[in-house]
Amino acid sequence: MKPIAAGLCLLCAVLAGSPAMSETIFPYKVHTAVLANGLKVIMIPMESPGLVAYYSVVRTGSRDEVEPGRSGYAHFFEHMMFRGTKKYPGPVYDSIVTSIGASANAFTSEDITAYHLNFAAENLEKVIEVESDRFQNLSYDLPGFQTESGAIYGEYRKGVTNPYEVLDEKVRDLAFDVHTYKHTTIGFERDIKAMPEGYEYSIGFFKRFYRPENVVLVIVGDIRPDAVLKLVKKYYSSWEKGYTPSDVRQEPPQKAERSGTVSYPGKTLPILDMAYKGDAFDPASTDFAAATVFGDLAFGETSDIYKKLYIQEQRVDEIGASIPLNRDMPLFEISARIKKEEDLPAVREEIEKTIASFQSTPVDAGRLAGVKKRRRYEFLMNLDTPDRVAAHLAYIVAMTGGIEAVDAWYATLANVTPEDIVNAAKKYFIPERRTIMVLKGAAQ
Repeated sequence: MKPIAAGLCLLCAVLAGSPAMSETIFPYKVHTAVLANGLKVIMIPMESPGLVAYYSVVRTGSRDEVEPGRSGYAHFFEHMMFRGTKKYPGPVYDSIVTSIGASANAFTSEDITAYHLNFAAENLEKVIEVESDRFQNLSYDLPGFQTESGAIYGEYRKGVTNPYEVLDEKVRDLAFDVHTYKHTTIGFERDIKAMPEGYEYSIGFFKRFYRPENVVLVIVGDIRPDAVLKLVKKYYSSWEKGYTPSDVRQEPPQKAERSGTVSYPGKTLPILDMAYKGDAFDPASTDFAAATVFGDLAFGETSDIYKKLYIQEQRVDEIGASIPLNRDMPLFEISARIKKEEDLPAVREEIEKTIASFQSTPVDAGRLAGVKKRRRYEFLMNLDTPDRVAAHLAYIVAMTGGIEAVDAWYATLANVTPEDIVNAAKKYFIPERRTIMVLKGAAQ
């Protein structure tokens, strides 16, 4: 049987709720091991002849940047890790990746820094060797550090040419008082400017967070778990413990609505952002699961407000909700880009009316069932290659330390009722929890 066909048959069985799959959504067998030094290895064999995805998930993101003046260092290391080691300097590392036909990249967010490679299974040992080396022996000098920190400031300057990035920066800064979600992943501009002076601090940051107890390897594809584990032990067992968790301050309850405006120097349509304080990801939380479904039902492309404002009246060219999964309290955001500034009050009123409607009237059960089925379907259909499997698991791993939460989360979603959505709308989407920001461009 062809690998893709085999995968589709398996996914169809899960969607149909066959007896063998009735209590789980994740369709592949998972092998997990923990080394003596605390390094966790999650191995997932799947039919993908000759292909492997290798993710090193560091459970540290901008959330962990608690020291004043030091935002942006998690993202900084996404860059610096490619500088290499004494054994494999950056150019040598790059040449190895190129010579084996692999692709290597990384990403950072509030709760995660992940490094990932896709390559041929025959090169697994070489990948494990070079990855273990840079995680244990990263080496860079002061000039190299300063060069890279300067490049990051250039990246920041490029980013703020995007009105949505400017808006996100301002919303976070206003919405949060003490929690580190107050700054974006790239960091406050003032901190990035000062980063070239933080060489010694950067070394300490690496020593605190790049430790085996704080890293999870997710290895997916054409693998034999026993052979993989043997190689991981060979190359990672000497990695010494030393992880020091950040003392992340919890955000106090918000008691009143906050609001602000942003003047964007370029041309853009006005953007309205209504950000509500949510809850930390909890796979067993019915309220949280219902809030994510509420976002789809109330503001998705099948919603009444989307049909009215986007299709019929054409007052907006974008409208939607973002209900993210985060390790701590995120912002549940409803945003709209509005074609005419004079329509801002009317669009806000329509959003508030939509929320009020969901707070008072249970959604149609059939429509809810359709959204839940689509969620399940989309998740499963994105598990068709090793890289997509690993990528979809990485954030869950960063937040919870494993993948057990996947099945728990989808079980909770499956049990959400219309009344649960009413309760979630009443709990989260209230004025006392929200920050409203309006961005206007130079032309407005």
